[in-house]
Amino acid sequence: MLVIRPIAQQDFPTLKQFAIESGHGFTSLPVNDALLQRKIDSSLAAFSEVSMTKREGLYFFVAEDSETSKVVGTCAIDAAVGLSAPFYNYLLGKQVHSSARLGIYNVVETLTLTNDYTGVSELCTLFLQESARHGRNGRLLSKSRFLFLAEFSTLFDHRILAEMRGVSDANGNSPFWSWLQEHFFTMDFPTVDYLSGIGQQDFIADLMPKFPIYANLLSKEARAVIGHTHSNTQPALRFLEEEGFSWRGYVDIFDAGPSVECELSQIHSIRNSRHAWVAINDEGLCDVHSADYYLISNTQFADFRATLAQLSLSDSPTTTGLPTVTLSEKVARLLKVQAGDKVRIVKI
Repeated sequence: MLVIRPIAQQDFPTLKQFAIESGHGFTSLPVNDALLQRKIDSSLAAFSEVSMTKREGLYFFVAEDSETSKVVGTCAIDAAVGLSAPFYNYLLGKQVHSSARLGIYNVVETLTLTNDYTGVSELCTLFLQESARHGRNGRLLSKSRFLFLAEFSTLFDHRILAEMRGVSDANGNSPFWSWLQEHFFTMDFPTVDYLSGIGQQDFIADLMPKFPIYANLLSKEARAVIGHTHSNTQPALRFLEEEGFSWRGYVDIFDAGPSVECELSQIHSIRNSRHAWVAINDEGLCDVHSADYYLISNTQFADFRATLAQLSLSDSPTTTGLPTVTLSEKVARLLKVQAGDKVRIVKI
């Protein structure tokens, strides 16, 4: 059984291993000890105190196997992108070239460099080891962040963004970047991906084309991958689409992977989540066991915990208007809750 918790310093060796396993194109986990440590430090600082308003901060989580205590995955929320360093995207748009006199009307797609997502909160760094990619583990890891967003919504922007990894091959070659490299750069895709991941992005402003790019001038291979995701990222995209995320024309400037977004209040798991009081009863679960799986989290900040379990839920509200959820001793222990505590739940 997996439980989601904030990252700790002891997780550094595992995080570095994830950086190696994630491969090319996974910009938020570069193989760089100093940067990975900065990410842990940033998360520890973010979880050290609850702010009353939105500010920069990285909330980094790991998935831990409760049976083996082994960490098998990560996910994170960046509270506000683009404030300390520019956050670039291409926006896929259209320009019309027409002449009524000649009877010619042509619509041409363009790619325009933007900073439109500045200040938006981002879901990032979703990685699950291959050995753990079974059952509902991927869904838990991805969607557990929504319970944290729901519980502490004042820390985040009203728009939530997720950048999807674009198309590249096993050697890290991106068809989209290959075209940009040929005409504007002399660096291969793994190099620019790494530089971006460690925060050295000055070359973007220096070397990126300053004017919109006509998409029809790109190579056939580059045009074909605009807005498409890497095969390893397609399950993560499906989870987000289930939640109401959609693509609005923004793509990554390196591999042209889509950036999807949703209003925080309209995310399915946030909109449908609710609080409940905790009851603990191992024996009762056998009789009134619900067949439905629920995402469930405590309401703590620094000690946030979330997991996925079948729950016994009383639909009859208490005097406070909240239902009561019956947990097993094991689930209650993993969530660090006791009878009478409040949790947040949403049906999967």
